[in-house]
Amino acid sequence: MRRLITISVLMVSLCLGSYAQQDAMFTKYMFNTLNYNPAYAGTRGYLSMGVLHRTQWWGIQGAPHSQSLWVHSPVKNDKIGLGFGLLNDIIGPTNSITANVSYAYHIPVGGLNRLSIGVQGGIMNWRADWGKLNHEETVDQAYNNDMTPNLWLPNFGIGLYFFNQDKYFVGVGIPHIIESDFRKGDDVTTEMWARQYRHYFFSAGGAIPLDKSKNFIFRPLALVKTVALLSKLKPNDDPFGNVGAPTEFDIDLSILFYHAFWVGASFRSSIEKFAGNRSSFDSADVWVSYFFNNGLRIGAAYDYTLTKLQQPAQGSFEVMLGYDFDFKEKKIATPRYF
Repeated sequence: MRRLITISVLMVSLCLGSYAQQDAMFTKYMFNTLNYNPAYAGTRGYLSMGVLHRTQWWGIQGAPHSQSLWVHSPVKNDKIGLGFGLLNDIIGPTNSITANVSYAYHIPVGGLNRLSIGVQGGIMNWRADWGKLNHEETVDQAYNNDMTPNLWLPNFGIGLYFFNQDKYFVGVGIPHIIESDFRKGDDVTTEMWARQYRHYFFSAGGAIPLDKSKNFIFRPLALVKTVALLSKLKPNDDPFGNVGAPTEFDIDLSILFYHAFWVGASFRSSIEKFAGNRSSFDSADVWVSYFFNNGLRIGAAYDYTLTKLQQPAQGSFEVMLGYDFDFKEKKIATPRYF
């Protein structure tokens, strides 16, 4: 059973059947927006940095675990934002490390509203060690050519982020535009191979004060992730034209108490679930975060899996550590809502 699960996770990671999304998934995505939208760089108004670790389907051998690091800050009177992101994603015998540098330009559009236009460039190292798999029979011919592939794949991304830091935001991000082929050199005879698909992220949220003093802030958020947005425009003979990955969505509701303690709950599922396709509810999640007076912030999240994987697994969890600066005021600023 464990070997079967490991192989299933591996197949997901390679997207040989094109039924899953590839980008690393985080429950506390609201604190890691730079990961999927370069236009977010510098929008917090001060230097912000953090790290986030996720262990998915704890208890299953070969299950994904990911680490994300980000740093971003405004410059030039807050008109320009610069950022750096590093993402490490391990699934079974495969490992990808992605580094990106982001640039965003912030345009005032009336009052406290801003439109941020962002671009990023970076590189991903994707590698695998098929020798780590336990084969009951002869190694599959697809692995014979190279048991330890190691690829360097450059890429770039774009994003838009319209926001009012105290009230709302709407964003769209495409972290990697180029759909890189994981085959090496002139090896075009392999019938099944993997590709880094183009992912689209749509996000929106608001901050609603529950009292006049704003000691209690209600914050609803939504994130939609899709891969197959433009797949129907590809030629019929394109093996990557029929993308079966579901369009996923995350709905998050949280309350910020006294600008320090955050408690939230979220739900993750797929839009295709309501259209009768093969998608299913993914997880129900809870999370907490605390902002200290010195700028330090910590957080944790737990996902209860709503699929059959909950039987062999123990759910998923995340831990976060971050720090915020405010050089203008020479002190730590009040935590931002987005």
